Amino acid sequence: MNSKSFMSVIGAACAASLVLAGCTGAPSSVSSSGTSTTTTQPGSSASPSESATPAEPQASSWGPSGDTIAAAQKAVSEMTVQQKAGQVLVAFFSGKDYASQSALVKKLHLGGVIMMGDNIPVSSGGSNSNSGDSGGATGGAAGVDVSALTSATKKLGSALSGERSWPGIVAVDQEGGLVARVQAPLTEWPTGMTYGAANDPSLTEKSHHALNQDLADLGFTMNFAPDADVTIGPTDPVIGARSMGSDASLVAPNVVAAWKGAVSAGVMPSLKHFPGHGSVTTDSHVGLPVQSASVPELEARDWVPFKESIDAGVPMIMMGHIAVTELDPGVPSSLSAASYAELRKLGFEGVVVTDALNMGAITENYSTGQESVAALGAGADLLVMPPNVTAAHKAIVAAVKEGSLKESRLDEAAARVVAMQMMQQEKSAEASDVDPETESRAISAAAITAFGSKCSGPLVGKSISITGGDARDRARLTRAAKAAGLSVGGGISVAFLGNGNVTANADVVVALDAPYGLSRSQAASKVALYGRTTGAFEALVDVLTGKSEAKGKLPVKVGDQPIGTSCGS
Repeated sequence: MNSKSFMSVIGAACAASLVLAGCTGAPSSVSSSGTSTTTTQPGSSASPSESATPAEPQASSWGPSGDTIAAAQKAVSEMTVQQKAGQVLVAFFSGKDYASQSALVKKLHLGGVIMMGDNIPVSSGGSNSNSGDSGGATGGAAGVDVSALTSATKKLGSALSGERSWPGIVAVDQEGGLVARVQAPLTEWPTGMTYGAANDPSLTEKSHHALNQDLADLGFTMNFAPDADVTIGPTDPVIGARSMGSDASLVAPNVVAAWKGAVSAGVMPSLKHFPGHGSVTTDSHVGLPVQSASVPELEARDWVPFKESIDAGVPMIMMGHIAVTELDPGVPSSLSAASYAELRKLGFEGVVVTDALNMGAITENYSTGQESVAALGAGADLLVMPPNVTAAHKAIVAAVKEGSLKESRLDEAAARVVAMQMMQQEKSAEASDVDPETESRAISAAAITAFGSKCSGPLVGKSISITGGDARDRARLTRAAKAAGLSVGGGISVAFLGNGNVTANADVVVALDAPYGLSRSQAASKVALYGRTTGAFEALVDVLTGKSEAKGKLPVKVGDQPIGTSCGS
């Protein structure tokens, strides 16, 4: 799993018995029982401890400087096994008892925590409704108590960094669109498909800087985004509009721009979900998806955004729970040494983080605690949301002590995580501010796509009627329409399509998320909006009234409309 170039970076650490890449000479393959077996990595060189002169730490290919790597190596060399086991764990918790969670953080020396929807404090009468896993939809009107949230992240951050000089991981899932744990009054963002439709990497980068700037201001240091999956279309059950599109060459440059925007805001991003969740038809939240495509096929499609990001220096990639038949039949990639080896073969030397370990693809076959040992032994560096973090910590410590998990593997993982968080601290100090509301509206305006028999000029008259969507969607379009001088309640009919393959018949049909339902809808004007934000509806009104043109292009095939379809094409 380790490249020769990265071995030169960490040679000095290996000489001190601290491993960042391959000082043991081989990764370990771990079975579902958590038993490790040593395998030989083809092309690996002799252990640096056997070299006459260890190399000095050099700047890495994934972000940290040589000095940062050296500091991380030294820090981990001084940790106990218990501290190192905690350093590679990111825990979740229920509710808003931040004091108890902070106590657990200190007890287990945790590297981080992740805040889900039910952990976000809300103001009186508000809500922040979304599901508690990494694919859940948002819902309801939101009213986040920003002051209380900032206080909570500060409390957790203080507990995390109490015994170390670098910041701990305070993480969140904040992609925009359907996956947004922190809602209004934070700026809302449209779906990932927006960026493929606009296909303007400069706007993509600005948007993701702004999105993550909001998170940084609240005390978050890590965001499990952006989504780098290439979707296969309507048969993709969970990624959908979270994907930037179905064309890897379109997705890749915008994914690179997205994570660079996060880094520039001082937040560590995570590309997800290697080896690609957009081309499987089972939701890993409930079961184990099987990827039957060959490695060459994956390299030509699903892995293109990951490879281009690796070449550009991405710091972290998420390993999904997908069984790749050609690599490790029946074994989730997050627990498969062969899958980690393929990611390393692409040249990645940074942090590999697991998808949530409490998801169905894992829990249906692995006992509590052993999933974490298995993932770590297979090649993971950071373990997210084990079902029972106390059991996971205990299992890792026990596995090291009994020899079924090499301590050098734990050292390697912990040192990568520490180096990344030290880099996060440096990037945070350098971050500059932009206006999130402006950037959110700008990307939606650039993405709106129209086609049909009437797709340019004014699409409506002086009055519109609105159907479909939910109450908030209709209220937002009503406000934007009235602000533009339109009356609401008669005239041209405008119908909304939500997420999925629903259809509608109206003068104008507008898809708010994935646009697939437009193919069977009857309308003179068909519009893909890719978002439900206030800014998106304002941009929609500009297109409906003819004030602005719909400049976006379909990033996915919609019925007989190919990728790249736009008004007039």
